[in-house]
Amino acid sequence: MNRRTMAIGTAILTAALALTACGSQSSTGGGSDTAQQGQTAAGGAKLVKPGKLTTCTNIPYEPFQFKDASGKIVGFDVDIVDLVAKKLGVTQEIVDIDFAVIKSGAAMASGKCDVAAAGMTITPERQQNITFSVPYFDATQALLAKKGTGAKSLEDVKAKGLKLGAQASTTGLDYVKKQGFNPKEYADSAKELLALQSGQEDVIVQDLPVVLTWLKKPEIAEKFEMIASLDTGEQYGIGLKKNADPVLLKTINETIEQAKKDGTYDQIFVKWFGKKPGELGS
Repeated sequence: MNRRTMAIGTAILTAALALTACGSQSSTGGGSDTAQQGQTAAGGAKLVKPGKLTTCTNIPYEPFQFKDASGKIVGFDVDIVDLVAKKLGVTQEIVDIDFAVIKSGAAMASGKCDVAAAGMTITPERQQNITFSVPYFDATQALLAKKGTGAKSLEDVKAKGLKLGAQASTTGLDYVKKQGFNPKEYADSAKELLALQSGQEDVIVQDLPVVLTWLKKPEIAEKFEMIASLDTGEQYGIGLKKNADPVLLKTINETIEQAKKDGTYDQIFVKWFGKKPGELGS
């Protein structure tokens, strides 16, 4: 879905207008007329809502963001942004919207949210419309397949004529397309997994931590297996609108860097992935 600069600008404007006109996508609220002026938080950061750091995300995307048994949105990304909110002296408020609106930058440009934390890979295309924080997660992709396919790689998937699915608007989708595949696309990770479970697909591509989290569930591990990891050299970043408030951006970057220095980041990582950074997939 990469576009030239003019086309991207048009898409963002259209999406921004749509977001302004329809608030039904938000699970907890969102931008308002005051977003244009901004609300000043502790330290001078400008926020779209007073007392809130509003975060756009797309759920479910376990373990980065998903609803727990009580219905509360939790996850690795949530905890990272909570650190930023604490430093600003505010609380985090989460808005659940379509990932395509997030990755285009429209959600932030329209004042729907201050930041986006949605397991979002930093790419040159996205940087045309989004200001990213320093990287906060090193990511890679994985292939999840029903047991018994005999496939061990993307090459095997192609050679055996297996049906491949992917989540729409993701770098995993972009990666397999560059390898010559034309997978069926699904709106979110839950629909993608359901397609695998129902036999619509033989194999799906998804972020490694998400696949590993799925495989912790006995009903999935019984019938499916990870057949390959794909080292794509990706890194996640927290997204802000283009030419974002420098105070907010600086606060986010300093919070991430401090958390990595003082051990807080490692604690959050182990909490959600069960392993230390660098040990996933091992």
